[in-house]
Amino acid sequence: MKYIILVGDGMGDLPLESLDGRTPLEVADTPVMDFLAGRGRLFRLQTVPPGFAPGSDVANLSLMGYRPAECYSGRAPLEAASMGVELPPDAIAFRCNLVTLERLDDRQVRMVDYSGGHIDTPTAAELIGLLDRELGNEHCRFYPGVSYRHLLVWRHDCADLVTVPPHDHSDREVGEYWRRYLAVPGLGEVVSRAAELLAAAPANRRRQEAGENPANAIWLWGEGRPPTMATLHEQFGVSGALISAVDLLKGIGVYAGMEIINVPGVTGYLDTNYAGKVSAALEALKRHDLVFVHVEAPDEVSHQGNLEDKLRAITDFDHRVVGPMLEGLQKSGEDFRLTVTMDHFTPLATRTHADLPVPFLLFDSRWNVRNPACADGSCWMEPARGNYSERRAAAAPLLADGRDFIRLLLGDE
Repeated sequence: MKYIILVGDGMGDLPLESLDGRTPLEVADTPVMDFLAGRGRLFRLQTVPPGFAPGSDVANLSLMGYRPAECYSGRAPLEAASMGVELPPDAIAFRCNLVTLERLDDRQVRMVDYSGGHIDTPTAAELIGLLDRELGNEHCRFYPGVSYRHLLVWRHDCADLVTVPPHDHSDREVGEYWRRYLAVPGLGEVVSRAAELLAAAPANRRRQEAGENPANAIWLWGEGRPPTMATLHEQFGVSGALISAVDLLKGIGVYAGMEIINVPGVTGYLDTNYAGKVSAALEALKRHDLVFVHVEAPDEVSHQGNLEDKLRAITDFDHRVVGPMLEGLQKSGEDFRLTVTMDHFTPLATRTHADLPVPFLLFDSRWNVRNPACADGSCWMEPARGNYSERRAAAAPLLADGRDFIRLLLGDE
């Protein structure tokens, strides 16, 4: 038996007037997910426990079978693990976004773009390298990640600093939060000097000349120290592999003892290498019991408030991930249990995460009589008896935490 978790990050949404009271998930073209929902079972999962902010960190910990209250210590340490950065005992890791700020002065600051124009990874690496050369020392180090997502390791006191995720404040005034950084001895100087260096960097001049948002500042958040976590095998007796473009997800996978598969061309956006992810996942199932495939694009475009792109991201997830995965699983001839889910809602109306229970579908290949026509993968085109959506799952059974979710997937119901 093989087990598959497919995650469309941030797919969940609220009914929109522009869609006649429907959600993007209800409107997008999703024949494969609808087929699976019609032939499988629907559930809901509370991925964000009470008292936790609705972030991808705690939500994806839940999807990997953890209870965040027992192991969560911050987002950035998870990303550090993915990047192979070993944290000293006295260090705090920060997620370091390259962002676009509009600063009239230190009191009037607007978050123009939490992603620095979705800056490409090579350009971002150039900028982070500049910051580490100019500002790095035994107490402060910058580490490059993917696109706008990077890491700062700090070895001074900053216990009183309270940070916020930049994507929660898109196109909003953030002067109050900016001043919090400036008030921290040592760290304030790093943040201020980083903005000066980035503003003058040739890479940002090129971006502006091309009509792109410059990555003209850093934004620190998600701070914490390394967590203590049992592995997937220790908890559930299965081996696993993880595929994602996002360092956060890879870091959770590292602590979970999973094989981290780096697929060329994955970006965490609409232009990611979907086919490569699917191919790698199917190959990984020859070595492992479980594979976890994460697709970031629906969340990214939700933070931008872009309905057209969210519909595209959901449709791409269905057509280019769920469909080919189902076809490959059918062709393998091996029994499997497949779940399709999201980690959290990211409503377009708010452009940030919400802590509502997420709908997920569970499909077991043994629940359906095998049809010889499925050998070519075409059986998923049969008409569905239902659809996968927030509305249809509203009355579905509710699971309290991630441990129950993994046990359900593994058949320990």
